[in-house]
Amino acid sequence: MPIDYAATKAKFHLPDGVIYLDGNSLGPMVRSAPARMHRAMTDEWAELLIRGWNRAGWMAQPAVLGDRIGRLIGAAPGTVVLGDTLSIKVYQALASALEMNPRRRVILSDTGNFPSDLYMAEGLCRTLGGQYRLKTVAPEEVMSAIDDTVAVTMITEVDYRTGRRHDMTDITRRAHEMGALAVWDLAHSAGALPVDLTACKADFAVGCTYKYLNSGPGGPAFIYVAPKHADTARPALSGWLGHEAPFAFDLSYRPGAGIERMRVGTPPVLQMAALEAAMEVWDGIDLREVHARSLRLQDQFIKGIEARAPMLQLATPRSHLMRGSQVSFRHPEGYAIMQALIAEGVIGDFRAPDILRFGFTPLYIDDDDVARAVSVLAKIMDYGSWDKPEFKARARVT
Repeated sequence: MPIDYAATKAKFHLPDGVIYLDGNSLGPMVRSAPARMHRAMTDEWAELLIRGWNRAGWMAQPAVLGDRIGRLIGAAPGTVVLGDTLSIKVYQALASALEMNPRRRVILSDTGNFPSDLYMAEGLCRTLGGQYRLKTVAPEEVMSAIDDTVAVTMITEVDYRTGRRHDMTDITRRAHEMGALAVWDLAHSAGALPVDLTACKADFAVGCTYKYLNSGPGGPAFIYVAPKHADTARPALSGWLGHEAPFAFDLSYRPGAGIERMRVGTPPVLQMAALEAAMEVWDGIDLREVHARSLRLQDQFIKGIEARAPMLQLATPRSHLMRGSQVSFRHPEGYAIMQALIAEGVIGDFRAPDILRFGFTPLYIDDDDVARAVSVLAKIMDYGSWDKPEFKARARVT
């Protein structure tokens, strides 16, 4: 049955008069989240107190929600778990992969990767000693750079600046052919486009839940480990909840079974309640249909902007096969232009040095929203209304 997008849009709280094209950075709140969080606070935390860990199922939630996310990323049940932040999960996946490939010392990534992923890789290399190094190449050079020196590839499927999409299947296949393991960051993929970790034979994958999965600011991250590695991958961050028997309080660490070993610290119960509410939106949703509609909305936006604001330069690939669920344009005054646009009620964001970034999430964005966004941005460019001091003053978060 086709998706009823009017019905899905009604499930989100969107401020009056606002067109929200920034769900690729922070997804909007689902309307059911406050009630679910209120229940977690009043019926569970307030009344059950510490008994909530057992009676309210708090301890099981990271795996239960992991399976719900797993359905959206082609992961088998029992291979995804939530907790901690995305940077922590990147570190875990990389450290485990490097240890599984001990004769090699190179992590391969690309210059379009999110800087935090690269920082975590750099830090891990320093910790392991000077013989390890991070190698970065241009996004289009990743395939040719995978050689017999590479221990692990660490690639974000969709470039956070441009929306350029890597071919996960081809890169993973090439990595395996050359004896490397493949780690994928799905921060801009999960909930945005079809992903099949099982079919492409990824070794590890990580992602956040506060973008397309709408768990709210600071929502927990997830990690996937392929079944063939689940009982052999050693977690570098051996936290107590990844222990085989956390409440035995042994003084020595023994990794838990399967994906459980990738748990580290205490799960964020209230944030998981918000995510639980958000995941209900995905019941019965086919991501292939969602992404197809997203691409159509993107095409509408690109066509409109190029016709009415040609001074903006498209930074996103035109090919649907190479595109995620966002569109980016370049302009030297991109920051000021975005602030002017936000002041008019159309919210996107800016990424240095010159990127205006717009996310297209059909669950709450429709044709009328896109048409209005085009009209407002064109007007700003026609009249130069972005050229004001208040729009050029940089805020801490851009």
